[in-house]
Amino acid sequence: MFGIWPVSEFAIGRHTARVCGMLGVLVLSMLGGCHSSKREPTTVSYLRLGWSQPDDLPEMGTLLQQFTRETGILVRDLPVPETTLDQLDLSRRLLKQAAAGPDVLAVDVIWPGVLQSDLVDLQHDVAEGFPVLEPQLLRNYEADGKLAAVPYTVQVGVLQYRRDLLSEYGYQRPPRTWDELEKMAARIQTGERAKGNKDFWGYVWQGAAAEALTCNAIEWQAAAGGGRVIEGNRTISVNNPAAIRSWQRAKHWIGWISPPSVLAYQELDSLNIFDKGGAAFGRIWGGASITDIALFRQMHWRNSLAQSITGYTTIPGGLTGGAGTLGGSGLAVSQHSSHRREAIELVRFLIRAQIHSNPVDESAVVHEPGLRSAGSVSVASRTSETTVRAKLVLRPSSETGSRYEQVARAYIDSVHSVLTGKKSAPEAAAALEKELVRITGFAIGPPLKED
Repeated sequence: MFGIWPVSEFAIGRHTARVCGMLGVLVLSMLGGCHSSKREPTTVSYLRLGWSQPDDLPEMGTLLQQFTRETGILVRDLPVPETTLDQLDLSRRLLKQAAAGPDVLAVDVIWPGVLQSDLVDLQHDVAEGFPVLEPQLLRNYEADGKLAAVPYTVQVGVLQYRRDLLSEYGYQRPPRTWDELEKMAARIQTGERAKGNKDFWGYVWQGAAAEALTCNAIEWQAAAGGGRVIEGNRTISVNNPAAIRSWQRAKHWIGWISPPSVLAYQELDSLNIFDKGGAAFGRIWGGASITDIALFRQMHWRNSLAQSITGYTTIPGGLTGGAGTLGGSGLAVSQHSSHRREAIELVRFLIRAQIHSNPVDESAVVHEPGLRSAGSVSVASRTSETTVRAKLVLRPSSETGSRYEQVARAYIDSVHSVLTGKKSAPEAAAALEKELVRITGFAIGPPLKED
């Protein structure tokens, strides 16, 4: 995610399965050569989440070269598939290869409970050396009493918008609610099509049956007062009127302000549409600091649409305000690594570099008393003096641990069935509730009210 992700991730076609299988064989062959070698210097393998920032690849290469110069340790950067659950599947399979698996790997913020049995506890080896790390982020990487990974990148769901088009159509600020977004998107879409841009759309997002849909849908629910699917007290809350209405609202967008093809869009698809000037609004990931998640920044790494006409703000809200999904990744060390000392040294180096990397753009941040408290971010709209506050919403990975993958698959399939019209929203929510009870054994309860 920079988040992490037109086929279903959960019904991977034969072609996609074959590609992922070939990638697994390639990585295994690379790993085998790494661990069987007796030559010096030591080489550690790094399985990195890497699709989301193409411009970041040369920078990472330079950083790893610097690590080698300073330590004499070589690093082999391994390829990964695009989607987060394909990445999870590959990580799990490679870790089961024991000493032939990766030494260091990036793990999504939702993976610790799934992978923790094969990962080193980094609390004493790494985390205690960096007391500036955001405590809330550290908690999201804990599983079964161990710190399975150390926070490395942080993403928050945000809304990007065409600043020039908002101004042209008389809007002084970006939308704060979904009602406002719908009105703005519909009006701008109509106006742009009247100019001859027949393929222009109001709002693009990620509607494929993949983990990115979880992030979108949980934002819709949270903003409507519909809860987090499974609450922090381990009760299943998804079958409630507010959540159902949020799914119905999203279905209404399709063919109106969002293209029918949005049902197959993953991250790169929606990014490409927006960057080619084909949409007024788009849902993407923004970055935050691993030392203070109250400091938000948008890292505009794409060049196809001028940064000067692109604005960023929080995800629109509803009854309880806006809510942006927490995303990102942490660095983990394999329990089976033959080079644990060197692997931990690489993790320390990368965390240190991240802390001291590009500072947050202070012109895009508004500091307010109390803003550092649990999971709120502040974004200053660059088109006005308005300060926008948004709460973070967490996917229920901590509550479900090793069962999160099953929970996510069930949730995504249910939401996607509503968006495609295969099921009504009430029918899908009721069936999902029963399935989640079966998977988790948790009781049913109402959405918890926000503090």
